[in-house]
Amino acid sequence: MSPSRSRQPAKRASARRRPATGRDFWGTDESKEEPVGTVRAADDPVAMVNSLGRPPLPGHELAAERYFEAVYKRAAAAAVALAFANDLLEGEDDQDARR
Repeated sequence: MSPSRSRQPAKRASARRRPATGRDFWGTDESKEEPVGTVRAADDPVAMVNSLGRPPLPGHELAAERYFEAVYKRAAAAAVALAFANDLLEGEDDQDARR
């Protein structure tokens, strides 16, 4: 049996912080923001994906198709909710005004 060694924390080299470049990840105050357009809810959020055909999962095509459909509909609902929360959802009032 060997004598036990006392564990000492590993010494880490002190990390040097790089100076900030002045350019923020989200942009700077000087950036000119373009107006954001409105979002219209899709009539059928799974139409484009369904146009690709059934998923290539032998023996599980139907189940996979149903699960994917549920995920796409949920993602579309979340996108509509985010647009609504940020007052970007195109409603019937907006459609009438554009005609």
